[in-house]
Amino acid sequence: MIPKVFNEVIDLGDGRTISLETGKLAKQAHGSVVVQMGKAMLLCTVVSNYKQSPVDFLPLTVDYREKFAAAGRYPGGFFKREARPSDGEVLTMRLVDRVLRPLFPKDYHSEVQVMIQLMSHDEDVMPDALAGLAASAAIQLSDFPFECPISEARVARVNGEFVINPSRAQLAESDIDMMIGASADSVMMVEGEMDEISEEEMAEAIKFAHESIKVQCAAQVRLAEAFGKKETREYEGEREDEELATKINDLAYDKCYAIAKKGTSKAERSAAFSEVKEEVIASFTEEELEDYAELVGKYFNKAQKNAVRELTLAEGLRLDGRKTDEIRPIWCEVDYLPSVHGSSIFTRGETQALATVTLGTSRDANKIDMPSYEGEENFYLHYNFPPFCTGEARPLRGTSRREVGHGNLAQRGLKGMIPDDCPYTVRVVSEVLESNGSSSMATVCAGTMALMDAGVQMTRPVSGIAMGLISDGDRYAVLSDILGDEDHLGDMDFKVTGTSEGITACQMDIKVKGLSYEILVNALKQARDGRFHILEKLTDTITTPNEEVKAHAPKMINRRIPNELIGAFIGPGGKHIQELQKETETTIVITEDAVTEEGIIEILGTKPEGIEAVIARIESMMFKPEKGSVYEVKVIKMLDFGAVVEYVEAPGNEVLLHVSELAWERTDKVSDVVNMGDIFDVKYFGLDPRTRKEKVSRKAILPKPEGFVERPPRDNNRGRDNRGRDNRGRDNRRDDRKPREPRKEE
Repeated sequence: MIPKVFNEVIDLGDGRTISLETGKLAKQAHGSVVVQMGKAMLLCTVVSNYKQSPVDFLPLTVDYREKFAAAGRYPGGFFKREARPSDGEVLTMRLVDRVLRPLFPKDYHSEVQVMIQLMSHDEDVMPDALAGLAASAAIQLSDFPFECPISEARVARVNGEFVINPSRAQLAESDIDMMIGASADSVMMVEGEMDEISEEEMAEAIKFAHESIKVQCAAQVRLAEAFGKKETREYEGEREDEELATKINDLAYDKCYAIAKKGTSKAERSAAFSEVKEEVIASFTEEELEDYAELVGKYFNKAQKNAVRELTLAEGLRLDGRKTDEIRPIWCEVDYLPSVHGSSIFTRGETQALATVTLGTSRDANKIDMPSYEGEENFYLHYNFPPFCTGEARPLRGTSRREVGHGNLAQRGLKGMIPDDCPYTVRVVSEVLESNGSSSMATVCAGTMALMDAGVQMTRPVSGIAMGLISDGDRYAVLSDILGDEDHLGDMDFKVTGTSEGITACQMDIKVKGLSYEILVNALKQARDGRFHILEKLTDTITTPNEEVKAHAPKMINRRIPNELIGAFIGPGGKHIQELQKETETTIVITEDAVTEEGIIEILGTKPEGIEAVIARIESMMFKPEKGSVYEVKVIKMLDFGAVVEYVEAPGNEVLLHVSELAWERTDKVSDVVNMGDIFDVKYFGLDPRTRKEKVSRKAILPKPEGFVERPPRDNNRGRDNRGRDNRGRDNRRDDRKPREPRKEE
């Protein structure tokens, strides 16, 4: 018996709809929903343990997976099953997590698991834009303590018009690709890339997406009410003691305020705060500490946070002594590593990134193989954040989700400035060596300089900055180039990358409710001033991209050949191309243009003479002699019926010189006229109408001997009257042929 199913439909206003369904699948989960748009279907389930975990944070796990069966495909690899999540799936998990996490109560520590699965794929629907809606809708059907429904939507701008949840084809034509996460009241998360847009344009895109999100949130409320809204579960919250909180605040606040006002370094500041904390702890007896130990640390951190925030709001000062719009000291260097194709160091305060660039062929492209998207990236960036960069010793457990996310943000900030005609596959790697503030924005700056050092002809250099916001409702302060400590105590953390012309990427986490768009635009404009300051430091170090790649870096040349010549160039079993690569010490990659069906030959090598040799071979293959023209040829093979010659200006381009075209006189032996290695001129006649092969002649450019008489042309119609197909009549039978005797009947 099929259980009762509940549905809710969201109208996107352009003929497309999103449906929410519950009651049919995964009923043992605490909440489950199927979200469908077109043929794309996502199943989201949520479960939370009833017992609180012994941790001081929310153990939330968001998992997003795309099933290959959803696109009618097999997973790659030997085992033919889905394995570890791809970078694309990890990025979607992060987008959902960042919006959900702040809406759980701070004292809710029960383990929560949100699982989102793409079960059916539609080429015209990008499923990551539906994941946040699916997660929130499932939570609304559960009994979790959760503040309010949220949703996420992708916004694009195609031909000047904003589009919600565009198709991948529409996105390719858009100058904006932003994902917005919000509740009905407040925008909470923004992430995306743009084609050098203004701050005002970015705010307009956020507004447009928020209006659609309000409709999606209302649909979740209706679905939950129809299904039967569950009572919110009771849980054991964190212990509180207001009297103790007041006592600790009185002991620590003024001292923390004074330390924050001194403007010291991270190490000095940490030591001073720790000393105050020890004094606070020492004011309690051992018996009191046994009872209040965990609360003492909690309330001290709260007092410290309040003191630092008040210093900034009241006096415009920050932990390291800077003003709110001041950038930390910057120094840069390029060409630091002698053997790499491009390198740079970017240091801003206590944050440092060392970037390298490697140039390669299309064979080195980053292949993306997901059920929802297959393709290649010819520009990609990898970000590494080792524990020593923060003075810690932690286990190394492979690439973290944070590293994937930060690397993707830096990649999106830079990739729009890599020209379409860049012949290389470009890989940037950022090694974070110190961190106290945004290392992802340091990666953008270091990446820009390393690309310019490598000779990649960037359209414009890109800089990035991390910003913060502190607000108490009446007052607010926007902080430029935030420290690591300021990252935690602020109400909005946002990172912005851009050129002198506009914004190229952003990532925002907005913690304050009802943030006005006026404050948002003002914050973005202050970020622009900071970006321009940093950009000036970058261009002081390296003004423009180097005109040539480094001497030890590979040079890349592209050539096109007709499709029919690809096989001849490669040779049987790849023999010709392998020999050519060995002879010239180059790497040769051949791909086919899907539109023109031409062969695209990529030639990569460090020796110019090797590249020139490959180009000469290609030009030789492409050589087309003109009818009636005279060319110099060389004998490369002797045959009984002629000599095989190659054009001197196109080595490898061969043609048969028939024995009858060697000289005006009768030639019995080819060697009587020419020998191996002889060089002479011939005239090109095009295709011989009789043999349908190319014809060249040596005798045609020689003077005709005196008294020479040409043989009359052969009569090709001789004997056709008796043998021709047209005269095969019965009248031509031989007269002496006996008539056929009638068959005897048996």
